[in-house]
Amino acid sequence: MPSRHRSRERALQILFLWDSRRQPVADAIDAYYDTLYSEEHPERDPFVADLVRGTVESVAEVDQQISKHAEHWRMERMPAVDRNILRLAVYEMSHGGTPAAVAIDEALELARRYSNEESVQFVNGVLDAIHRGLPQADPARTGGAGP
Repeated sequence: MPSRHRSRERALQILFLWDSRRQPVADAIDAYYDTLYSEEHPERDPFVADLVRGTVESVAEVDQQISKHAEHWRMERMPAVDRNILRLAVYEMSHGGTPAAVAIDEALELARRYSNEESVQFVNGVLDAIHRGLPQADPARTGGAGP
């Protein structure tokens, strides 16, 4: 079974594909696996599919949260990689059961790898603002320290 980090990388790549083609999510998942090297024959990871499907099913709500906290940035004007890193992290924080600290750290790692330093700062700022606004943002749930 792939690591959770690798699964998130794959989910980001599929979300990017879905976002650029606006095809059904199942087709985007299939297209992703079809493009991998045939020698690799990766096992389809259920965590990847859950992340992608959940993010796409919640995209209207997730995009609304991002838009609310991404001052002076419209969703369609954001770089596609950054937009989908944010979508994945917001979905995980609000619906995926992932502690916010983990979702944010993973998003920052994805931004470092697939985007640039300005994007890392942007992603961090937006996700921190969203996290502070989530109703379940209590220190015990997120792994943070109390006051």
